[in-house]
Amino acid sequence: MLNSFKIYIYTPSKPFSFPSPIESLFFASLQASSFVTQNPEEAHLFFVPFASNIPTRSIARFIRDLRMEFPYWNRTLGADHFYVSCTGLGYESDRNLVELKKNSVQISCSPVPEGKFVPHKDITLPPLASFTYASHSPGNKTTRYLVMHNVAKDSKLVNELRNDSDFLMESEPSNEMTLVERLGRSMFCLFEYGADISGIGKALRFGCVPVMVTDRPMQDLPLMDVLNWQKIVVFVGSGGGVKEVKRVVDRACRDDECEGTRRLGTAASQHFGWNEIPEPYDSFYMEIAHNFLLLSLRSHLGMSLVVRMWLSKGSCSLCLAVGGQVPG
Repeated sequence: MLNSFKIYIYTPSKPFSFPSPIESLFFASLQASSFVTQNPEEAHLFFVPFASNIPTRSIARFIRDLRMEFPYWNRTLGADHFYVSCTGLGYESDRNLVELKKNSVQISCSPVPEGKFVPHKDITLPPLASFTYASHSPGNKTTRYLVMHNVAKDSKLVNELRNDSDFLMESEPSNEMTLVERLGRSMFCLFEYGADISGIGKALRFGCVPVMVTDRPMQDLPLMDVLNWQKIVVFVGSGGGVKEVKRVVDRACRDDECEGTRRLGTAASQHFGWNEIPEPYDSFYMEIAHNFLLLSLRSHLGMSLVVRMWLSKGSCSLCLAVGGQVPG
């Protein structure tokens, strides 16, 4: 479905390295993909390569040079361009940076610092996680809640969790074998939004339903406009303490609904896997489809149906792009 979709990568002004492994992996996957074209006239999207930790004036200068050398930026004021920056870009007064921030698609890492993410324009990368062990189908669960190590150590909620026997606290990151064993026997995995949530893909893969503790709307989860997160994650505020966590989880999982949630989560976890050579429906392909879908909807290219058909074909288990239908 996306065979004709093409991306042109501008040549950076000078060699550089991305500051994070996930940014480097995304760029390497893009370069190795069949989407790249050497002819900018064929391109649907244009990638702007720069290291996100360089001074903003250097980024502004790069955009200015692209504007002067090529006709494509001025054609849409950057709306069909995208770039990767894990920490995101803030608002600046320079015209080039204003257009980059306002119009171009920013690919970041969740959670993005406040003020550096524009919902329904920007997107986030699935976390970089190795899957050495095969996924588990939902099986015997002997632990009710596994509290992931990213949860704040000194919050009121954590102090309550420590004193409740239903919760197994992972105070420090476990080695992979121990973590897989714990995920496999835990019914729910608690994450705190705003901290490191890179383990969410593994939790889904091993049938541990993620419980996301957050006190504000979440708009920067990976593949936010593609996956139906409400079907695979339970969201709960922190203000009500342990009782509120249990109440919300029990309400969300009544009548054995959690077994279906686990199965869907395990199926959806394939979209969180990164491969040296990108494969259909892995993290890289889903990011490209997400990017193209947003571009199609914003620019009325008439291609959104093509992307939706591609997402629904095969095994995109929870794609909102096909009307939010979830296979039984």
